[in-house]
Amino acid sequence: MSDEPASGDPDRVHVVGIGADGWEGLSPAARRTAETAEVLMGSHRQLALVPETTGERVPWPSPLLPALPGLLAEHAGRSICVLASGDPMFHGIGATLARVLGPERLDVLPQPSSVSLACARLGWPAQDARVVNLVGRPVENLLPGLAPGERVLVLSSDGTTPAAVAELLTAHGFGPSELTVLENLGGRDERALRETAAELRASTAALNIVAVECASDRRTGRLPSTPGLSEELFEHDGQLTKRDVRASTLARLAPRAGELLWDVGAGSGSIAIEWVRSAASCRAIAVERDPRRAERTANNATALGAGSLRIVRGTAPEGLRDLEQPDAVFVGGGVSAPGVLETCVDALPRGGRLVVNAVTMESESTVTEWYSRMGGELVRIGIEQAGPIGGFTAWRPAMRVTQWAVTKP
Repeated sequence: MSDEPASGDPDRVHVVGIGADGWEGLSPAARRTAETAEVLMGSHRQLALVPETTGERVPWPSPLLPALPGLLAEHAGRSICVLASGDPMFHGIGATLARVLGPERLDVLPQPSSVSLACARLGWPAQDARVVNLVGRPVENLLPGLAPGERVLVLSSDGTTPAAVAELLTAHGFGPSELTVLENLGGRDERALRETAAELRASTAALNIVAVECASDRRTGRLPSTPGLSEELFEHDGQLTKRDVRASTLARLAPRAGELLWDVGAGSGSIAIEWVRSAASCRAIAVERDPRRAERTANNATALGAGSLRIVRGTAPEGLRDLEQPDAVFVGGGVSAPGVLETCVDALPRGGRLVVNAVTMESESTVTEWYSRMGGELVRIGIEQAGPIGGFTAWRPAMRVTQWAVTKP
């Protein structure tokens, strides 16, 4: 990638970041790139910011991502300039083009991102602010990690996002949080609106970013960032991995940023949800055959800030056939069904992790057989909780869980 003016090489795609100040805010190199391109691509709003040129103007179709490879192929051999908002590589089209074409085919001329401009206006150190992208994503994705004193910058989907953020924060005990809605950053009509979350309800300009200084009106209701959320937080019918076993399971699954989990026999989705909550870029697919449990999984994901969780209705192993290759797999249901563990092991890449929890004699027998084949770690987990018996207290044992964890060689 380069900050030099565009060359005439038609095999390269030139990506120009453009701010709310439009044409006037572009560098001479960026202007020449847009002026000399044979094809100029971008949203209707972005294309309107550029004066008339001789190149063909191609507005983005909707939906964009499925159409993008064909659109680029249609104009192959011509010099292409793509217009992007601010920094194209920060939650922008530049990152998508790098995946589609390869970074070596891009020349990127960025402008300051909305986050950079927001931090400049607010006097916030950019490295200390947490950024949450709500463009096309559930507002509940804001929930993980909220804590008093935290500073969060929310990338808005449209003018309704600030009110939705305010409503969510208020509902979860963060009504005193101060919200600053920064509209049209860098443009002539830039404006800042400041209210507490409890007070802000009005719609704002479509182009905005929301700055949140978190403050809570109660000590309860904040979700911890560590695995092992309380069972009370989940909607379930008893098919739920209990918190102590869940913490052990997540420790052995060992989520890492950007990785994908299969949660097979998801039940209420607790393992997949905690995996997604572990890092902003972690993804999970919950596979569940029961429609009511699949619905509960969706409700739990929304309520607990794991809105990116994908739910697949199906029975393993058939429901696993066409899924994206996972980095880790958890099997909590259907362990002894023919072909389930074979399919999961085959799907994993080298170094992929598999964790299986067994509670019945049949599933334990299956797990023991696989342990003898592949090795790994086999543990039996017994949990007892104190509870009342008459006027006294006694230990109440839960069903023991046999847990097998293995890394694919």
